Parts: sequence; structure tokens; C-alpha cells
Amino acid sequence: MPHSSRRAVLSAATAVAALMVVSACDDGSGTGGAASAGTAKIAGVTVKKDKALHDALPAGIKKSGTVRVATDVPYAPFEMFVSEGGQQLTGLDYDLGQAIGAKLGVKFTFTPQKFDGIVPALQAGKFDAAMSAITDNKDRQKVVDFVDYSQSGSGVLVAQGNPKKITTLTDLCGQAVAVQAATNQLKLLTETQADCTAAGKPKIAISTYPKDSDAQLALRSGKVVADVLTKPAAGWIAKTADGGKAFELVEDPKAPGGYHASPNGIAVSKRLPELTAAVQKALQALIDDGTAAKIFDKYGVASIAVKEATRNAAVD
Repeated sequence: MPHSSRRAVLSAATAVAALMVVSACDDGSGTGGAASAGTAKIAGVTVKKDKALHDALPAGIKKSGTVRVATDVPYAPFEMFVSEGGQQLTGLDYDLGQAIGAKLGVKFTFTPQKFDGIVPALQAGKFDAAMSAITDNKDRQKVVDFVDYSQSGSGVLVAQGNPKKITTLTDLCGQAVAVQAATNQLKLLTETQADCTAAGKPKIAISTYPKDSDAQLALRSGKVVADVLTKPAAGWIAKTADGGKAFELVEDPKAPGGYHASPNGIAVSKRLPELTAAVQKALQALIDDGTAAKIFDKYGVASIAVKEATRNAAVD
């Protein structure tokens, strides 16, 4: 998703759900890495060290046994605190990082860092990598390398059971739809009006709200038939709100990552090309054996996962 909206205001409902999650890593180590370098239980799967991948790591990382990872918390479902006021992390990025670290035989140690300072910190050598739902784009590729693991754009949240049978974006034509003001999702809905007209359908009745939590309330009350927000957030809310009984995520097979999806990548310092290569191979192994899919599914966003770990996938 474009970075300008990547840190869209976290909804109250999402924030509450984030605090209720229990980390799948079961390491009890605060912001540290997995239980031990070379093994971790993530999303019900035990991940073990691959010696060949470990041997391919940069000498400094093999010596320290640690990959220093920057992350901006919270941004559900990618990175969250297990409990309010606590230090222990959870989330899709955290779990995936622990799985990659276990596969490489090192610890992925996550440290909170303001998002706009992540890339400069990588350039300065403060961190080796970053996992924070970072959009892979050409400008960032000039200073860091990416191993892409997901695609995410805008998604559609509907009431449980999808009473209006919304399956595509143009199914919203003629319907009342909620969206947070000043977001890419509002821009998407505005652009879709032309598609409605071209299809001979009424335009979308767009209602804007200051926060997405307000848009969710409108959906709960039946004032609107859908809420359009980032797909990862929509998937997480659908999975966690009222124990997964309040909402449903629309899955459009033509837009598995969401509408106007962009690749998200693990950013790695250009000083560490061996680390980039090792992370890519470790991620691909986790994709191939199904571990990555289980991690994504745990957070309600299985459809945004990529099938192939690629480097610097963004194009102009």
C-alpha cells in the first residue's frame, strides 16, 4: 500500500484487539528473539535451523547470533504489544521474523523505532533489517534491499454473513459505504464512481468518518453495508471483533492482496547482501512448507501472502 497511508490511524477496535492477542512465539522474552537460536514454535509449527542457510550468513551475524530488527509498534496486525504498557511483542511481522530467525539459526531481536526513522537507522548501521509492513518502492530500493513477503492494498469489511453479497468493488455501487476521511481508501471509492456510471449503476453513497472505528460502528448499526480500509486491518478486525462474529472480509479473487496493492518487504541494509540472500531463501522455505501460510492465517490475512519470496519487487 502506498506509504502515505501505510500508517493510517489505528482504529480503536483494532487497538483493543491487538492488546488481547497472545504471542505465538511462547518465548516470554519481551522484545527479544525466539526461545533459542535455531528453534521456535510459531503458529503451531516448530521451525528448525537450516545449517546451510546459517553458514551463508555474514560473519558478524554468525558471531553475534543476532539480527537487529527495527519495527514501528503498534500497527495491527503486523506489529503489536501483547499487553497494554508491556514490552513483549506479537504480530505477523514479529512471528514471521522469529520463524525466519529460527530457520537461519539466529535470533531476530525486534526494537521499536519510529517509522520515519527506520530507513535512516538502517543506513546508519543501527539495525541490520526492518520488519514493519514497509512498502517496497523504487525510492527506498536506492538505500535498502527488500525481500518481499506480502502484498497489501484496500479491503472491504462487511457484516458477518455478507448480507448484501458484496464480492467486488463495483458491488458497492448504489450502496451506503463508510470510509475514514483523508485516506487512500476514500480516493479509491471516489475513483470507483466512474466505474459505477460506466456500468449503468447508481454511485456509491460514501460516508466519511474521522476514525475507522467510527466507520465500523456505522457498519455495526446498519447505517452502511461496508467499510473500506486497508485489507490487513480489515482481515484482522474480521478475525478478532466479537470473537470473529461481527464482521467478514470480502475476498475478491481478482485482487487477493487488496485493491491497488503494493508489495511489503523485509528491508535489509545494503551492507549485508549475504543476509538479504539468506532471508530470501529462509522465507521461501517457510512458504514452501506451509509455515508462512499458517502465520498469515493466524492474523486473518492469508490472502495477502506471496507465493514466491522476491527481491525488490516494486516497479515504477
